[in-house]
Amino acid sequence: MITNNATKAHPSILRTGGQILVDQLRIHGIRHVFCVPGESYLAVLDALHDADIEVTICRQEGGAMMMAEAHGKLTGQLAACFVTRGPGATNATPGIHIASHDSTPVLVFVGQIERAVRERGALQELDYRAAFGHMAKWVTEIDDARRIPEIVSRAVHTATSGRPGPVLIALPEDMLVDRVACADAKPVQEVQAHPGVGQMARVRELLAQSERPLVVLGGTRWSAEAVEQFARWAKASDLPVTVSLRRQMLFPTSNSSFVGDLGFGANPQLVEQVKRADLILLLGSRLSETPSQGYTLLNIPVPEQTLIHVFPEAGEIGRVYAPTLGVCATPAAFVEALDKDPLPALEARSVYCRNLRSIYERWSSTDGVVTPGKLQMAQVMDYLNRVLPPDAIVCNGAGNYATWVHRFYRFDRFGTQLAPTSGSMGYGVPAAVGAKRVQPDKTVVAFAGDGCFLMNGQEFATAVQYQLPVIVVVVDNGMYGTIRMHQEREYPGRVSATELRNPDFAAYARAFGGHGERVETTEEFAPAYERALASGLPAILHCVIDSEAISPAFTLTQVREAAIAAGRGSA
Repeated sequence: MITNNATKAHPSILRTGGQILVDQLRIHGIRHVFCVPGESYLAVLDALHDADIEVTICRQEGGAMMMAEAHGKLTGQLAACFVTRGPGATNATPGIHIASHDSTPVLVFVGQIERAVRERGALQELDYRAAFGHMAKWVTEIDDARRIPEIVSRAVHTATSGRPGPVLIALPEDMLVDRVACADAKPVQEVQAHPGVGQMARVRELLAQSERPLVVLGGTRWSAEAVEQFARWAKASDLPVTVSLRRQMLFPTSNSSFVGDLGFGANPQLVEQVKRADLILLLGSRLSETPSQGYTLLNIPVPEQTLIHVFPEAGEIGRVYAPTLGVCATPAAFVEALDKDPLPALEARSVYCRNLRSIYERWSSTDGVVTPGKLQMAQVMDYLNRVLPPDAIVCNGAGNYATWVHRFYRFDRFGTQLAPTSGSMGYGVPAAVGAKRVQPDKTVVAFAGDGCFLMNGQEFATAVQYQLPVIVVVVDNGMYGTIRMHQEREYPGRVSATELRNPDFAAYARAFGGHGERVETTEEFAPAYERALASGLPAILHCVIDSEAISPAFTLTQVREAAIAAGRGSA
C-alpha cells in the first residue's frame, strides 16, 4: 500500500461518519474515488469536498466500478468506488465480479437505508451480505460510526493481502451523519508471503534438472521491478515463458524466452508443447479454465508434469492441481528470492526454448494473415506496434475482436495492459477512462466490439468531461461475434439473437464532444488514427469489418462448414 503522512484528527474531536470515512481513505493512501452520486451517502460527498482526493464522476455504476478495478490492476494500489444503495449496487456487480476473478484490490462503498427501517422492504433495501457474499472477499455493514477506522483498516488489509480482491462495505445513511469522537487507524502495511530458503533451493534444483521446463505467469501482486528481473533471469537461463489469459504485460514479448500466451484462441502448437513439458512453474497464476484450455493441459488432481505452484494464497495451492512443490509467496517476493545466477546451461533446455520461441514468432507474425473484407485488423495491429510508445496502455473488453490484440500486439512493459480475465464485456472503455484519469501522460487506446462498446459506451462522456484524450477503436461486425461463432459451431446455419443494428459510432463520439471517424479500409486507419491523436479529444474510430472475419485463423463460414462436416446440423 502507498501510505502518507496525513494529519490525524484528535480522538476527542467530533466528526461525522462521512468525515471519519474520508479521513481513513487519506490515511491508507487512497487518492482516487470513482463514483455515481447517490442521496444515500451525501455525507461522504460533503466530506470529499474538502479532501485532497480526486473524484471521478461516472455515468453508470458498472463503469465506475470498472474504472476503480482498472486503477487497481494498473497500479497494484487501492482505489475506492462509491455507489448508492439497491440498484446502484447491483449495477456495479459486473465490475465487482471482474475484480474478484482478476484478483484486483478494490474498496466498494455502498449507501444503505437508515438503520431504523431495516427489513421493512424500504426503498432500495438490499441485504448486501447475501447479495455479494460469494463475489467479494468480505462484505460488511457499519452500524456504529466509531468503528469506521477499524473496519476500513480491516477492509484495506483484506483487499490487498493474499489473493487480492474486492471488499464491499455498506454505509447506512443515518450512520454517516452521526457525530462521534474516535481515534484514526494507522496506515495498513502490505503483507507479503515469502518463500523459504529450502523451497527456493528445491525450485532451482527441479528447474536445473528439467529438459523441457515451461513457466506460466499470471495473477497480480507483481511489480515493474519483478517483471524486469524475472525476464532477465529467464533469458539468461534459456527458460521458456508463457503467460495466462490477458496477462501479456507480465513478460516482454521481445524477450527471446517469451513463447506466447495461453488465452482464448491460443496457438495450438504451443498448447501441444505445454502438454509435452516435463516441468511447469506456475507463478502467480491459478491456471483456471481458459489458460488451461478447459482444464486439459494438466491432469487433475495429479499432473504428469513436475508442478511447482507459487501463489500468495495458501488455500489456492492444491485446490485443483496437486503440486510437486507448493510455495506460498507473492510473485514479487518469489522473484526477489531467486538466485540471481542463471540456471546451469543445458543443451536440451536451450533447444526446447528456441523451438518454442520460433513457434511463437511464426504465430505472431502478420505475414500471410488475410481475412475477408477491405479492413485487415492484422495490419492495423502492425501499424499500432510501430507508432504506439512502449508505455502505451492498451485496453479491451471481451469478444473475438480481442484476438487480434492478444495475438499481434507487442506488450513489452508492465502496466500496459487492461483486460478482464473474467471475460466481461463492456470493460475496455471505462478501463481506458480510468487509466487516463490516473496516468494522464500515457497514451491510452481501447478496443471494443460493437456489442461490447454499447454496454458501457456512455463513459465516453466521462472522458469528455475530464478532457481525457483516449482513443477507442470500435470493431464493428454487426453482431455479437463470439456468440455467433459458438452458435455456428453448435447449431450451424441457425442464426438466432446474435445480429445487431448499430448506430454511427463516429457520430456518437462527435455528439458527446469528441472526435469521431469511420474507417472502412486498411489504408484509412493510419491517417484516421493520426487525426484522432492530433485532435487532443477523446476519439472513436468506427472500424467496419466483414462479418466473415471472425478470427485471424478462420472465417465464420469455415466454422459452420466444419460443424456440418462433423454432423452437428445442416445449413
